[in-house]
Amino acid sequence: MPKFKPHTGTGKRVKVTGKGKLLTEQVGKRHRLESKSSHVTRRMTGTVVVSKADTKRVKKLLGR
Repeated sequence: MPKFKPHTGTGKRVKVTGKGKLLTEQVGKRHRLESKSSHVTRRMTGTVVVSKADTKRVKKLLGR
């Protein structure tokens, strides 16, 4: 039986908290920022919890 290898790209993008929640950076703040209002770009700063729909898939990629 082969060993399970966690997805290294996901590991760099997602942080697991002590209670097991998955934190990631807010999306949409890499390019085309001139067309977005400063209110929107300010709202996109910081980290957010991964959505409930994606949690199962991300945990599988991390090997948890």
